[in-house]
Amino acid sequence: MLLIVGAVVVLGCVLIGFLMGGGHLLLLWHPTEALIICGSALGAFLISNPLKVVKSAVAGIVALPKGPRYKREDYVMLLKLLHDVLQKIRKAGLLGIEADVERPGESALFKKYASILADHHLMEFITDCLRLMAGGNMNPHELESLLEYELETHHREAHEPAHAVQKVADALPGFGIVAAVLGIVNTMASLAGADTATIGANVAGALVGTFLGILVSYGFVGPIASAMESRATEEGKAFEIVKMALVASVRGYPPTVAIEFARKLLFADVRPSFGDLESHLKAKAAA
Repeated sequence: MLLIVGAVVVLGCVLIGFLMGGGHLLLLWHPTEALIICGSALGAFLISNPLKVVKSAVAGIVALPKGPRYKREDYVMLLKLLHDVLQKIRKAGLLGIEADVERPGESALFKKYASILADHHLMEFITDCLRLMAGGNMNPHELESLLEYELETHHREAHEPAHAVQKVADALPGFGIVAAVLGIVNTMASLAGADTATIGANVAGALVGTFLGILVSYGFVGPIASAMESRATEEGKAFEIVKMALVASVRGYPPTVAIEFARKLLFADVRPSFGDLESHLKAKAAA
C-alpha cells in the first residue's frame, strides 16, 4: 500500500507543482521520448543480467504491494516448529528425526506447520542444517561457520534483483540525455524555415526527455530497488533464526533457551515478546 501511496505522492506533487507554475500537462506528453528512455533501459537491463535475475526482479517488483513475506505470526510459527524439532532431538536424538528430514512432506512433525512446509527454500535450509547436525559430526564452531557461508551466499543471491534494478535507476538519467540529444538533433535539422515558436516547442520536447529520465530514476525505479533490498533483508531473518536456534542447540542449550536466542534476532515490529512466545509454546504443549 505504501508503495502505491508513495508513487501517487511523487507524481502528484510534480504535476501539481508544474501546473501551479503555469505549465500545461500536454507539454509533457511525448510518447517517443518515453519509448526511447524506457525501452533503452529495459534493453540494457536484459543485456546486463542473466535470466534468473530478470525473473527474480520481475517477481520481486510484483510482490512489493503485497507487503512483507513473513509476518509476526509466521515467525511465531517458525519458532514453534524449531522448538518442536529441538525437543524431539533432545528426547530421541538426532537419529530420531532422520525420517522427518528425509521426507518432510510425510512427517507429522512438519505437517503441523503447513505454511512453513510450503516454503521450499526455507524448508530446504532447515532440513539441510539438520542433516549436517545428524551426519556431519561437527563441533558448534564448524557448524556455525558453514551456515554463515551458506547464509552469505543466500543473502547475496536474494539481493541481486534489487542491485540489478538499482543499476537501471542509475542509468535512466543517461537515457534521458540520449532522448534529449536526439530531440535537439531533430530540432537542428528543422531550423530552415522554422519560426521561433516551432523551434521553442521542439527544444521543450527534447528537454522532456531529460525530465522523464530523472523523474523515473529518482522517483520510481530507485525507490523500488530500495524497497526490494529491504524486503530481501527482512526475508533473510527467517534463515538467520533457524541457524541461531540450531547452533545454540548444538552448543548444548536446552530448546527453550535456543529458541530465545533465535527470537532476539527478529526486528522489533515482528518479534514476539518473551511472555507471548512462552504462552504459545505452553499452549501447544498442553494441546
